[in-house]
Order: sequence, then C-alpha cells, then structure tokens
Amino acid sequence: MASPSAPTSAEPDTFPRLLMYHAHWRDKHPALREKNLGIWQTFTWAQTAAEVKKLAAGLHSLGFKRGDHLAIIGENRPRLYFAMMAVQCLGGVPVPMYQDAVAGEMIYVFHNAEIKFAIVEDQEQIDKLLEIREQHADLAHLIYDDPRGLRHYEQPGMMGFDALLTRGEGVLASQPTLVDDEIALGQASDTAALFYTSGTTGKPKGVVQTYAALIDRARACTEMENLTVYEDVLAYLPMAWIGQNIFSYAQALVTGYTVNCPESPSTVLNDLREIGPTYYFAPPRVFEGMLTQVSIRMEDASAAKRAMYRYFMEVAKEAGGRILDGAPVGLGDRLLYGLGNLLVYGPLRNVLGMSRVKVAYTAGEAIGPDLFTFYRSIGINLKQLYGSTETAVFVCVQPNGQVRADTVGPPVKGVEIRITDTGEILLKSPGLLKEYYKNPQATAEVLDADGWYHTGDAGWLDTDGHLKIIDRASDVGKLANGTLFAPKYIENKLKFFPFIKEAVVFGAERDMATAFVNIDFEAVGNWAEKRGIPYAGYIDLAGKPQVLELINECVEKVNADLAADPRLSNSQVHRFLNLHKELDPDDDELTRTRKVRRRFIQDKYGVLVEALYSDKTEQYIETLVKFEDGRTGKISATLKIRDAKTFAPLAQAA
Repeated sequence: MASPSAPTSAEPDTFPRLLMYHAHWRDKHPALREKNLGIWQTFTWAQTAAEVKKLAAGLHSLGFKRGDHLAIIGENRPRLYFAMMAVQCLGGVPVPMYQDAVAGEMIYVFHNAEIKFAIVEDQEQIDKLLEIREQHADLAHLIYDDPRGLRHYEQPGMMGFDALLTRGEGVLASQPTLVDDEIALGQASDTAALFYTSGTTGKPKGVVQTYAALIDRARACTEMENLTVYEDVLAYLPMAWIGQNIFSYAQALVTGYTVNCPESPSTVLNDLREIGPTYYFAPPRVFEGMLTQVSIRMEDASAAKRAMYRYFMEVAKEAGGRILDGAPVGLGDRLLYGLGNLLVYGPLRNVLGMSRVKVAYTAGEAIGPDLFTFYRSIGINLKQLYGSTETAVFVCVQPNGQVRADTVGPPVKGVEIRITDTGEILLKSPGLLKEYYKNPQATAEVLDADGWYHTGDAGWLDTDGHLKIIDRASDVGKLANGTLFAPKYIENKLKFFPFIKEAVVFGAERDMATAFVNIDFEAVGNWAEKRGIPYAGYIDLAGKPQVLELINECVEKVNADLAADPRLSNSQVHRFLNLHKELDPDDDELTRTRKVRRRFIQDKYGVLVEALYSDKTEQYIETLVKFEDGRTGKISATLKIRDAKTFAPLAQAA
C-alpha cells in the first residue's frame, strides 16, 4: 500500500472528497479529539467518515437536498464538525452561527438564508430555535446532540443526534452508495459554506465561499509553513468565525492534522496545556487575556521572583526576537537568554500551553506592537496575518525570519495588492468570496469590474513589500489641525496594559484625542486587594481615585510612546474616563467577535463624548443594559474625567 502521504492523480477538490481521501490513506490517524468527563476521546479519520456518512444519509431521509442550508450552533464539538461534513456530502450549505447570540440576533440569518434544518449542541440552543420558529415557520427539523434537559420536550421535528444516526444506518443498509454518489456530484466551484459577518455597521451579510477558494488558501499556508499530518490544533473559538473555520476545519481537511475540542469554555487553558498544540491561532484579545493572567500571577509572586521576572524579561526584550529570527546575537546575550529560558521563559510557555508551538498566528484585528513583541521575546513564534471572511483569511502572512511588529507581512502566494490614492487596500486572490448571499448591491460595492476586492482597510506597502495596516479606512481620519488620527492603533497600545481590557479613542475632526477605558475587572481587582482598597463591584472599582491614577499612568506611558512617532505624536490622549460598565455584545457595543462598534458607542454615549471635550471634571450617565436572563434594566454613575499629561513630539523637541 502507498504511504499515507501518497498523492493521487488529481488532488481532492471538495471537503467531502478530502475526508474520504484521509479515511482511505490514514484511516487510523486521529482526526478529532474531544475531552469528555475529563477524558480525551479520539475519532480516527475512518471513524469520522463512517459517522459522517450515517449522518448524511439520515439528513437525506428527512428531505435535505442539494443546495439546502442548515444552521449549526454550539461550542466546538466533533459532532458539529461531522454535521458540517455531512451537509457538504449532500451538496448542501452549512451556516455556522455564534453560539452566544440571542434568538433575536439569529432570526435575520434564518430568514435571509431560508433555513429549514438546524443541528445544535444542547437545550440552550433548542430553546432559541423554538423561539425563532415562532417567527420563522420554515424551520422544520431541529436536531440536538446533548439530550440533557430535553426529556419532556415534545415539539414537531425535534430529534436527537443518535436517533438521526440510527435512521441513517438504516438508509445505508438499503442504499449503500447513496452518500458516495452525492459526493461524486460535487464540484470545486460549489458553495462550501455561508459565513455571516459580525455586522459592525448594520445587518450581517452572508459571505458565500466556494470549495476552490477555501481549499486554495488552506493549501497555500500549509505549504508556506510546512505543516504536516502530525500537527495538533485546539478548536476553541466560535465555529461561525472564519478564522476558527479555516484553522480547525478547512486546513485540517487539506492537511490531515488533528483537531482537539476542549471540554468547555471554562477549561480551555487547562486543555491547551494538556494538548500542547503545535499550530495555534488566536485573536489579539486572547493573547491580551493570557498576558493579563501572567501579570496577575506575578503580582502574587514573591519579591525575589518578581525581580527575576523583570530582569529576564528585559533580556528577552533585547535578544529573544532576534534569536527566534535567526539574527546575529552576542554570546553574552545568548547565555543570559539561555538562563532566562531555563528559569522564566520555558516555565512561562508551559503555563500558557505553548511549549510545542511551531507557529502561532494572530489576526482579526491589529495587535499592539508591545503585546506582539512580548510573546516573540519568550520564544513563541507568533506571527501576524491579514485577511477576512471575504478573502478566506490568508492574504498576507509574515514568513519566518521576516517577522516585524509593525507589518502583517507580504502577500501570500496568489495574492495581488494595490493601494488606492486614498490609502485603501485593494486585492485580488483565489480566496475571494463568490458573492454576498442575495445582496448584489453589497457585492458590487466590494468587488469592482476588474476583479479587485475593496477591503475597507487603510495601509501601505513598505519598501520590503510588507503590508502595514493603519485602521479601517472609515475610522482613519484627521485631527482638526490636519494631522493623522488612527484610533485603533492608539487603542491597541492602551490594551497592552493588563489593567485595560478595552479602549475607545475619539478625535476625528476634533482638536485633541480622548478615550473611554474599560478596566480589566480581574486584574484591577487583584491590584486593589493587594493595596487594601475595598470596592463593592465594577462601578465602584472603576471610579476609585487610586484606579483612575493607575489608568492615568498607563495613558501617559502611551502618550510618551506616541510622542516618538512623528505621524501620530499629535494623537496623544489628552482626557479620559473609566466607563461604568464593560462593553458587551449583548448591549450591541461589541460584535460577537468582540470588535468595537465605534459609531454605535459614540452615539450611545454621546453625553460622555461631549463631556470629554468640555471643561467638565465629571459627568452623570444612565445606561440601559440587558441581563443574561433577557431582562433589561438601568445602571447609573457619575464618572470622573481625568486630564492626562502629554509630551512634546520628539522631532520638535530635538
């Protein structure tokens, strides 16, 4: 028999064909693992293919047909991945949705995609579907994986996952080639999945991606990074997000590596340490959260350990990144870094679950340069990539040896980039969307007649061909004096500090930059407790004079950094306030991928914005909030406004 990596005369060009390829050539290799009741359960490629065929046959018996859409909702679970594969085997289109979205948010997608079938994780999601069905009568079939809490539910069209598999088994007994025949009908140009954007500026749009686009981009990055079937990834981000889908589904099917599903969202860090992934992906907010945990642990450490940590982190800052890039480093620095690796960096990577990482990516939004440098300095090969749902993720990736904090790397193989006179990034790529579903006007707005995709991002290509992203083109502006204002860049610098969870910076067409700050409740709470500062909750803690001073120190450090940048030195934050609540997707302030909805926040908190640009030192605010049980209420507070120290631009000072 040929080796597991033996090529075929024609490479599989759809996900179902890739699944069957792996089931044949590496039948006993682990495809998926799931931690259940503390024990890792493994599904080989052969087992996966067998389950998928039964599931596909069961769906076929319910009337699911080629071109139909099926909603998939839940945490990362092997059975939900099986569902995606089964739908694609039948020529259908999976529509993954955010599991934490409320029914009211989902209803638009069900209407727009004309969804009749849904496969979900548990009772929580079934309850949402029943609520949705009151407004979307076409939803006929509701299939659930976890039966807990559903024993007494008697609803038409409801069925357990196991019952559907049994049904499929019976179908295959009489029609053994049914699923194989359907797979044979698939084409590379078929729609592979429908991904709905997070909707920062309005209703979400359904991005239609084909097998050809997703497979091409997955292969391009697999070749670039020399990924093999022996990689391990952890699937912990929402299945609805294209980033999670490309790394834990498309690339897994292209490469044949193993996808690991954590037991629950609360056990992700423990599961990360147990698995020790070799290939890792996370948006900046995850890396920010990890650094916050490190900072809290160091606050709790002894004075000797804190001193050792600070010393060796300075060594890492000087030498770590250069050693990782293979650049020349003096013998003394190498020896010191080696000692630091033994005492600090190695144990730290182990605590973070990154001891085996060959390559780690971050994307979704820009990462602060300080945060990026921190991870590379301790020996984690973290790289930035640039892409979106509409581009199948891989547009630009930093190659090994060419990793810099201020770029997202050069274009990946097959991608062309052009910068317009206004600074907007345009691109051509094999990974471009086919269209926005049932929205030709929106499609025409982003895909021009010459095939260029208009990203809406602002940036430029440097002399080395690396792309630099400033911000969303719509958010980049100018201060009243005409100088550049890029709020996301400033916000990322603020969020490097463990005490700041989120920041929203204002200043376009104004005479100065100002900011809202969300404190990190855990990090600031830990800081306050160590100093004997009592507090009653988030509002009380955020308004403490000592906490305002703590955040002021962070803002002023950012201002000192901005003073050294001739383009952004005028964008230093002059005034700020600590918000009385965390920005929340349920309150429409963040998207489900936790991107700031800047315009919404500016309108919602207009009274606070105007207070920042007045001579006021405090401002009363009443805010409507949504609670987890669906109720609404109001919270109020009088927020203190602080003036931060600004610095003369270094170019002028010199």
